[in-house]
Amino acid sequence: MALSKNRIKYIHSLELKKNRKTEKVFLAEGPKLVGDLLGHFPCRFLVATAEWLSQYPQLPTEDVSEVSAEELSRASLLKTPQQVLAVFEQPEYKTDVSVISRSLCLALDDVQDPGNLGTIIRLADWFGIEHIFCSPNTVDVFSPKTIQATMGGIARVKLYYTPLPELIRSLPNIPVYGTFLDGENMYMQQLSSNGLIVMGNEGNGIGKEVEQLINHKLYIPNYPAERETSESLNVAIATAVVCAEFRRQAASL
Repeated sequence: MALSKNRIKYIHSLELKKNRKTEKVFLAEGPKLVGDLLGHFPCRFLVATAEWLSQYPQLPTEDVSEVSAEELSRASLLKTPQQVLAVFEQPEYKTDVSVISRSLCLALDDVQDPGNLGTIIRLADWFGIEHIFCSPNTVDVFSPKTIQATMGGIARVKLYYTPLPELIRSLPNIPVYGTFLDGENMYMQQLSSNGLIVMGNEGNGIGKEVEQLINHKLYIPNYPAERETSESLNVAIATAVVCAEFRRQAASL
């Protein structure tokens, strides 16, 4: 089936959050990402070159358009289109606070950059963290830039948008961690295998209301301690460092 101007217009419209929200869909592009997501989310329609389609004789949607590379470039939101794009239905997860008592989870307090959010989801997937709780002002997970940055991690990590102060207050005697410049050296602390790790906004860190509810303040020390260095780490990099230490300690038990 050829690619109509209306369909190209529809694909481009999914750059806007209000359109994604109305349609309850998201866009994914590229062989690796689309291949990872095909078995996890219902696919509304798929647009691909003959080369890509030859590798997938069985597809979970009947709405498939075979296009040339030139046609794909007109529909794609990427600077360098990659053989295939697909529109998937957004999953709807009910907030399940009980997972925090039995596993390690992340909370994001107003993370704004789509690339940072996507990278954090990818990191969570790598470190076996299956649940991320986001403040309502955190960037939309279904932004095309975020989806691309997850590198398929979105298939295995569930995100929930919920007010973080209310969430944390509802937790019964569960460790809640956060990173602060005046926190305790992370490498000198005994870290738990369950609980919530809160990561903050790129410019302002963790908000005051959430900070008051954190019962374990951590600090990622620079090295060597007396050396003049950057003021802080990028939130995605900080998340990687923190998660690695939690998992290192858990593995050594």
